[in-house]
Amino acid sequence: MEEENEVKLHGMWVSTYSKRVELALRVKGIPYEYIEEDLSNKSPLLLQYNPVHKKVPVLVHNGKPLAESGIILEYIDETWNYAPLLLPEDPYQRAQIRFWANFIDHQMFEAVAKVLTTDGEAQKTAIEEAYENMEAIEKGMEQLFPDGARKIDGQNLGLLDIMVSAVLGTQRANEQVQGVKIVDPERFPLMFSWVEQLNELPVVKGVFPPHAKVVAFLQFIRKNALKPSSS
Repeated sequence: MEEENEVKLHGMWVSTYSKRVELALRVKGIPYEYIEEDLSNKSPLLLQYNPVHKKVPVLVHNGKPLAESGIILEYIDETWNYAPLLLPEDPYQRAQIRFWANFIDHQMFEAVAKVLTTDGEAQKTAIEEAYENMEAIEKGMEQLFPDGARKIDGQNLGLLDIMVSAVLGTQRANEQVQGVKIVDPERFPLMFSWVEQLNELPVVKGVFPPHAKVVAFLQFIRKNALKPSSS
């Protein structure tokens, strides 16, 4: 009798953290059941599976829950240890990938969020921070890839591709809402090419919601973030 291999993912349609896990499952070709969570009315299962943070994503593998997207991604790669590997086997290369994945997850993601939720001088500062981070990643690509450019064939997707897609894949929607082009093709041609290649992949298109729906959500977030606080 074959061992049960049931995979469920509790996520939220616009959560970049949920999308990372969903992309990893699809890249690996792992069948899973997706369970949409309403974060304003969290399900008893979500609270049971993630009692500490009470957030998505939560991966449930054969009844055993795992929280935190970074931990889940490495668990997926170690449990389904076949190509495409999300992390390279070479320890140094693996460490390099982890470094840049962490950079994108924190510095890049936080800067992009600040651009969306600020205006005036605060937004100008956030834009400069985002540009500095983009420049750092662009330079880092020279070390990561043979000729400095990421070439994707659909069969070689890894952890960095997932992080770039999750954090920067919806930048067109961000640009429409905030009027700022972060992934500028003239300033950052390598990053722009990377994001564009990812957005054309069927596995990526199948994960992200429609552009108009993302725009409406980001408009809601920006409007609320800029709303004057009541005294």
